[in-house]
Amino acid sequence: MDFSLSPKATEYAAKLQAFMDKEVFPAEEKYHHQREEFFQAGTPHKLPPIIDDLKKKARAQGLWNLFLPHLDHGLSVTDYATLAEITGWSSEIAPEAMNCAAPDTGNMELLDMFGTAEQKKQWLEPLLNGEIRSGFAMTEPDVASSDARNIRTSIKKDGNDYIINGTKWWTTGAMDERCKILIVMGKTNPDADDHHQQSMILVPIDTPGVTVIRNLSVLGFIDQHGHAEISFSNVRVPATNLIGKEGEGFALAQARLGPGRIHHCMRAIGMAERALQLMIKRSLTRTPFGNELARQGVIQEWIAQARIDIEQARLLVLKAAWIIDNHGAKAARKEIAAIKVAVPRMAESIINNAIQAHGGAGVSQDTPLAAMYAGIRVLRIVDGPDEVHMRDIARLELKPYLS
Repeated sequence: MDFSLSPKATEYAAKLQAFMDKEVFPAEEKYHHQREEFFQAGTPHKLPPIIDDLKKKARAQGLWNLFLPHLDHGLSVTDYATLAEITGWSSEIAPEAMNCAAPDTGNMELLDMFGTAEQKKQWLEPLLNGEIRSGFAMTEPDVASSDARNIRTSIKKDGNDYIINGTKWWTTGAMDERCKILIVMGKTNPDADDHHQQSMILVPIDTPGVTVIRNLSVLGFIDQHGHAEISFSNVRVPATNLIGKEGEGFALAQARLGPGRIHHCMRAIGMAERALQLMIKRSLTRTPFGNELARQGVIQEWIAQARIDIEQARLLVLKAAWIIDNHGAKAARKEIAAIKVAVPRMAESIINNAIQAHGGAGVSQDTPLAAMYAGIRVLRIVDGPDEVHMRDIARLELKPYLS
């Protein structure tokens, strides 16, 4: 395995780092100021105008849709992993500025791989152009949604239509006024075998019967794009809105989540790197009891352990990305599960120590650490909780001995 950057990735990494330094980091203060103004006006999910400015600049520089390997840039999953890490240094702003933000990335990948020509024209093209946003409605409030077999939302055929009934929550992006389309996962055939009961279907968010009930906060934080609870009451959409075939929903979900976990984990490594940088800078300027924090043994241990953990995590993610590039996502199943556990745990620990080193400032709005902690803590649940991935890894390890 060779994890050195390709010439193309090297070029994009340098260009992206310059964009971060010149445009993104200086925009953070204005972004949060604009968000605060919208909060005061009672519109917390309105997009700060600074993002549109950054999107225009990013697109003009070719820093756009870099997550799709077959587009003009030709970046592999391994190439993009390094770029995703760089965006993780400003995870609220940079991914969206480059049109590389979840859940749109996963939804675009789904439509790109499995959408019909009509579906691509109507929904994929405006998503690729950054004109609209989307939501992915899989998780449900009353069931253990980490096991997709538990999903209760029904998708029933009725002539040339499907009728959808059920309730979803944690539908990221659905509170944003730019969200126009939802990908909904539900059961089309409850009597089929476990992995062929579900299907995915496109539902415009303004379809009659779709009701956005409320936003869900994350440890008290209200994200700009929001995480919605949504009810579907006799929602009727054309049968042509089905993605793939009936009963393929489980397989589609796996195809969607594999590369997306690379994105999540590399951004998390970027967050961990920024938290470590903030911890170091803080420890060099704070002098409790007459000495800089950096001279304290416990702080030095935190810093050393952080560097070790980040390097280990990065290598594991790059290995997973390399396997996807060379052998497909299915071959990387164990590695994908492993990074989904290892990286958020690593980043959570480093961010937690950085907060501790900052004292009261660490849990305030004066640093990005509190918001980073909320985001990284939820990543241990998003796309399947740690325990599910640990179970999958154990089963894959045990399989040769039990068969």
